[in-house]
Amino acid sequence: MNTAREPLIRLEGITKRFKNLTAVDRIDLDVFPGEKLVIIGPSGSGKSTLLRSINLLEEIDDGVIRFQGREVGYVTSHGRRHLDRPPAVCALRTEIGMVFQHFHLFPHMTVLGNVMEGPLTVRKMPQDEARQVATDMLSKVGLSDKRDVFPATLSGGQKQRVAIARALAMRPKLMLFDEPTSALDPELVGEVFDTIHTLADEGMTMIIVTHHMGFARELADRVIFMESGHFLAQGNPHEFFSVGQENERIRSFLNRLL
Repeated sequence: MNTAREPLIRLEGITKRFKNLTAVDRIDLDVFPGEKLVIIGPSGSGKSTLLRSINLLEEIDDGVIRFQGREVGYVTSHGRRHLDRPPAVCALRTEIGMVFQHFHLFPHMTVLGNVMEGPLTVRKMPQDEARQVATDMLSKVGLSDKRDVFPATLSGGQKQRVAIARALAMRPKLMLFDEPTSALDPELVGEVFDTIHTLADEGMTMIIVTHHMGFARELADRVIFMESGHFLAQGNPHEFFSVGQENERIRSFLNRLL
């Protein structure tokens, strides 16, 4: 990745603790515009906590988050650091979309209503504009024909694609995917990965946590292995998934999954 460019997001010494457990331990990371970064590692290694920290869903204990060169998320007053004002936090989340393992769709709203909700309530778009944006995003994920149905009628893969469309409707600059296929039946995984591939081809910057090594190998610009809150190793997919992988811990992990 060309370091002459400014990173879209920069993490400096990010640390998150839960009582006596340090889930994320002094993580430094630069992610550049258009980069597809995949984070892998065993369960409990801190991957999801790191994504939630980037999106301010977890309040970090130490470190700095910079987005487009500007420190974001936290302010210091009376000698103590705390989350920024809710409007500032909300504004950052419009720039950083997140898709979770579970879909969190509103069951009482149609598919179109789910995708319109963010543009209407957060971005304060006029109704007609929000409807057009939502319609466009549903077309992008291949679900135009489902716009007027309710989530209960959808397959798991379709629900996740609606969740992706909902995040995209906010027009984010960065997308975070936290195990986006882990709750799906195996035959539904491909349609979600196809949607993510389309976004990658269009130049969306993204950080993806996944256990699907084949997907990581074919999509990623860079792969990071995380364990016990640390980045143990990183590299491009060719060198990372090489049969000559030198790190014994990573080689053992990959051998169980590949």
